[in-house]
Amino acid sequence: QVQLVESGGGLVQAGGSLRLSCAASGRTFISYGMGWFRQAPGKGREIVAAINWSGGSTYYADSVKGRFTISRDNAKNTVYLRMNSLKPEDTAVYSCAAATSVPTMIQIRRADYWGQGTQVTVSS
Repeated sequence: QVQLVESGGGLVQAGGSLRLSCAASGRTFISYGMGWFRQAPGKGREIVAAINWSGGSTYYADSVKGRFTISRDNAKNTVYLRMNSLKPEDTAVYSCAAATSVPTMIQIRRADYWGQGTQVTVSS
């Protein structure tokens, strides 16, 4: 069992930055690939970024490439999402997820565990 708790969301002006954190419980964190998803009002859930167990492989949605950076610290059981140059269209609830299969997580948005989410609001 893995529990995920996100933090770091908030209100920021367009062009600003935020760093989201996702703390995982349990000793099996290193067994999972991790991802960040977001869901805006009236829209479906979309994957934003993903990272494999070692941090050596990452994936980004086209909409965030060059602006967002995913990273993980396995010693702290934590995954991060650094978001720069934020736009109003980035406004959404951001959730982290843990998955044994990163390709599955990316392709069909399936994960083994989900966090509750943290709100990110970007004002224009």
